[in-house]
Amino acid sequence: MRSHRCASDDGGRRMISVVIAAHDEAAVIGRCLQALRDQRGAGPVQVVVVANGCHDNTAEVAERAGASVVISVPEPGKSAALVVGDAAAVGFPRVYLDADIELPAHALAACEQVLAADPTILAAAPRRHVVSTGSSLLVRAYTAVSSRHPAYDNSLFGRGMIVLSEDGRRRFDQFPAVVADDLYLDSLYAETEKGSIDAVDLAIAAPSTTRALLRRLVRVRRGNADLRSSIEARGAGATASGPDVRRSDRLAWLREVVLPQPRLLPAGLVYVGLTSVAALLARLGSRRDVAWGQDRTARRSPDGPTASSGPIS
Repeated sequence: MRSHRCASDDGGRRMISVVIAAHDEAAVIGRCLQALRDQRGAGPVQVVVVANGCHDNTAEVAERAGASVVISVPEPGKSAALVVGDAAAVGFPRVYLDADIELPAHALAACEQVLAADPTILAAAPRRHVVSTGSSLLVRAYTAVSSRHPAYDNSLFGRGMIVLSEDGRRRFDQFPAVVADDLYLDSLYAETEKGSIDAVDLAIAAPSTTRALLRRLVRVRRGNADLRSSIEARGAGATASGPDVRRSDRLAWLREVVLPQPRLLPAGLVYVGLTSVAALLARLGSRRDVAWGQDRTARRSPDGPTASSGPIS
């Protein structure tokens, strides 16, 4: 394990910390870390990898690829891994990055610029586009609607990357034991406190099969429900500093997507059908497999090197 001990370099530029929770990511994390080494125009970068519950050699690959800190923990779980990674991170902005993301070389510099330009922006995320090349016909139809859904406007979830300023990180103590960590972060900040890193556009890989898409949708629904239940159990209300989890707009797909583009009506029917099936399965099925929720069919880069398998809701 290697760790930087300072939060700035000799030139006075602040260190950026990138925290990566990695569960069985040996196949992809090397490319992720290479992309971080190739960053240009940003301050010094500390990369913290938390290999959690791995059955492969994720930790060894991360060490060979030059991560600043590599920590292995026996139990799988992204939120717990982020807590461990946060404890080892020293710099800001603080970047939470999925292990299968390959950032373009200007990404971290763009993060710094967005937060520096407006101190009221406490959290930011890149733009996204969903790549369904190679996916089944039903997945492509679902994606045609979901990728245009207004829920992603000015949000932090479903990107594979979230960036917090130092003030933004002070908004919470540590990540709670929930699956929907990105929705949790999204809930902490008002609309005016969230920004878009427009210079960075990440490709989100859709699942290859309809079955894989349904599994993902079920996991997302259960994770979101768990987050809401956790907040309600703690008695946290919608305050300036307390979580305010956005509620889904059940007709937004029709009002905001299909009606303006009637050609998408067949895709909209597929979207409604798969969403309804996923909602039923989420209520009826076991919750045993909610803890991590990777989709191995989407662990590919169909549109260049920046494809992530982040959630699609």
